[in-house]
Amino acid sequence: MGIPAPRDGGLGLAALYLAFHRDDLGRVCVVRHAEALADRLGEPYGTLILTLSVVVIEVALIGSVMLSGDGGPTLARDTMFAVLMIVLNGLVGLSLLLGALRHGEQSYNFAGASAFLTVLVPLAVFGLALPAYTISNPGDSFSTGQALFFSVVTLALYGVFLSIQTVRHRGFFTEAEEPPLPTPPSQAHYATWAHAFLLLATLLPIVLLSKKMAGFVDHGINAMSLPGALGGVVIATIVLASEGMSAVRAALANRLQRAVNLCLGAALSTIGLTVPAVLLIAVTTGQNVVLGLGAQMQVMLALTLIVCVQTFGTRRTNVLHGAVHLVLFLAYLMLVLEP
Repeated sequence: MGIPAPRDGGLGLAALYLAFHRDDLGRVCVVRHAEALADRLGEPYGTLILTLSVVVIEVALIGSVMLSGDGGPTLARDTMFAVLMIVLNGLVGLSLLLGALRHGEQSYNFAGASAFLTVLVPLAVFGLALPAYTISNPGDSFSTGQALFFSVVTLALYGVFLSIQTVRHRGFFTEAEEPPLPTPPSQAHYATWAHAFLLLATLLPIVLLSKKMAGFVDHGINAMSLPGALGGVVIATIVLASEGMSAVRAALANRLQRAVNLCLGAALSTIGLTVPAVLLIAVTTGQNVVLGLGAQMQVMLALTLIVCVQTFGTRRTNVLHGAVHLVLFLAYLMLVLEP
């Protein structure tokens, strides 16, 4: 493979820069209004609002590319898996590490983390590992019947989880202990309905511009002759920027439960909502969508889920937990760049 011309490399860098920064103001506004609603409504509703807002951006971005026919068959898989790796390893690791460096050991609500992982583990295997082993349809993808079945099952199980999180066992997702630091000033400056309206108003332009954003990413990756899977990492990073900012800020403020709700909630909603959306679009349009991961990434998925179960089974976290997750994230990036 030849070395790309400097002009192509420069255009690629410019395209990636535009993809990262064209919606910076919108993402900051989304975070501001989502945090204001979190202050008003309390946990877990506040983090749930931000999580669902981010998933709307993700589904809109992937869906718009799929409907236009511009994306490859692995775009959805690469993006969803990148979201899991960035959230479960990158953001969890950074939040735990920075929080522990500032506050020592931190506590969270064990019941809530356990509920997240109880649903996340099987759905992640259903959505990203199982398609590599089915034989009804070639090419690491589900048949039409399998796609419809797993879409319904995934949505149903995610719906049951939401009922647990918001109604039946809401206390699982609140702080296990009151943080010793003073509560930070409220971000809510307007009425609740006004912040909800402004959240939608700032989210809408990001959704409408999502296809162009994906185009910038695709052009940048191709111009610089980078691995195609890196496109999923870039898109996932753009989508998760606002949620990542909130999670790290929560950990630094010694509100680890909110960081846990944000990170594990983002991972679960990605599988619980994006996978069914992708499968239904594929069935409706007749596209072949490859969801099954290759052997290397299946190992990374299994290792990540095992480490998450271990990390969130200790009831208190420290620097070591954060360091392990960050090492897993770096290993994932290495495998993306050099499979």
